[in-house]
Amino acid sequence: MTVTNTDLAAAAQRALAAAAAAGADEAEAWCEESTSRQIRAYDGAVESLSDAGARGLGLRVFVGARAGYAYGTDLTGDGMDGLALAAVGAARVADEDEHAGLPEELGTTEVGGLSSPALADWSTERKVELALEVERAARAHAGVSQVEDSVYADSEGRVALANSRGFAAGYEATAAWAYCSAFAGEGADLMTGLGVGLARDPGGLDPAAIGDEAAERALSLMGARQPESRRCPVVLDAFVAASFLGFIGGMVSADAVQRGRSLFADKEGEEIAAPELRLADDATDPGGLESAPFDGEGAPARRTALIEDGRLVSFLFDARTARKAGRASTGSAGRGSYRVPPSVSTKNLVLEPGDAALDGLLSRAGDGLYVTDVAGLHSGVNPVSGTFSVGASGRLIEGGELGAPVREITIASDLVSMLRSVQAVGSDTRWVPFGGSVKAAPLLLGEMSVSGA
Repeated sequence: MTVTNTDLAAAAQRALAAAAAAGADEAEAWCEESTSRQIRAYDGAVESLSDAGARGLGLRVFVGARAGYAYGTDLTGDGMDGLALAAVGAARVADEDEHAGLPEELGTTEVGGLSSPALADWSTERKVELALEVERAARAHAGVSQVEDSVYADSEGRVALANSRGFAAGYEATAAWAYCSAFAGEGADLMTGLGVGLARDPGGLDPAAIGDEAAERALSLMGARQPESRRCPVVLDAFVAASFLGFIGGMVSADAVQRGRSLFADKEGEEIAAPELRLADDATDPGGLESAPFDGEGAPARRTALIEDGRLVSFLFDARTARKAGRASTGSAGRGSYRVPPSVSTKNLVLEPGDAALDGLLSRAGDGLYVTDVAGLHSGVNPVSGTFSVGASGRLIEGGELGAPVREITIASDLVSMLRSVQAVGSDTRWVPFGGSVKAAPLLLGEMSVSGA
């Protein structure tokens, strides 16, 4: 049975009333319903198909300076009464936190295009055909030896949030995405390539382009060998740039800063990057799949500049970390689901594009390395020192053009040195689901240590 927005809003109000009756001084109820589907194709047939639904409510209460949280799926009055007793009970045994509480600023921002009614027009059969078309497009390339994953997935969801200070709002959102992993070569020379597409409904996906991208990325690495070690200019493609930017997004979380888990902890206002690099977290971009009119605790959505003119402009705050720092929330409370309380997270990291196309970046690099894949980024970066050493593959840049494929490379530096070495940002941006929702572009770095043979 589909739950309506009215049902979700009513459940949230029931939860608030139950929390007050149970003894909460303040309360906040996040109620959501979502449906997700995934179709995995392999060798011209459907390998798996799943259709899953979720519905539930998370209740956060405050008793004095103590906070408690409980969640459940029974949205009836009895269900809310039980949830309220559990949340208040948890709060009464929690440690006091003078910074805990609801946000000072509550409200919504108009963000269009979050939900596409066209998603409902697509039958399961049409979605299956889309997944198969992605695979066919990848296999059509001579030299592709295997297509391991060809996946289509989508989701639609509704959210209602209310709190005891009178905030009550909701929204609907849809998303569709597809990806494909293709292989080229055989045995020890097997190389892989990934193709990705994101949209609000399947009609916004280009299955041929996704399959082609996977195949072309794999084929471009065929015959890759380990290059000589050296220091040289490096161009990161959009996939790799997004992975690094996503990692940096986690380090500008005020929670990471206050826990001493960020190398940027004492660098707000300082120069940490080249002026060419401008990065923001934007919850209002309709193209970003994490956009919403309000954050996970009811603060209005906004764009928060993170790096401007080479300086670290701001960290990302939710209500608690903002109160602790004597700052205002940046509307950066995220919700993984109703099962977890809100916490600081990025929405959509947006890299401002530069003027040069990829060819221009390669020409400017002269002789160097074009990195198309990195492995072990999250385990290979020290979040406190920012030093990293990660495996990579890609192409040599020879005379300003793409040259021989290379693999088994280690690229090493530290994040601040890397950010300061940015010489140019590419003009071609794309949404990439690596490291969160990131709108990335290729980056030209002046120099980096490349370890090979």
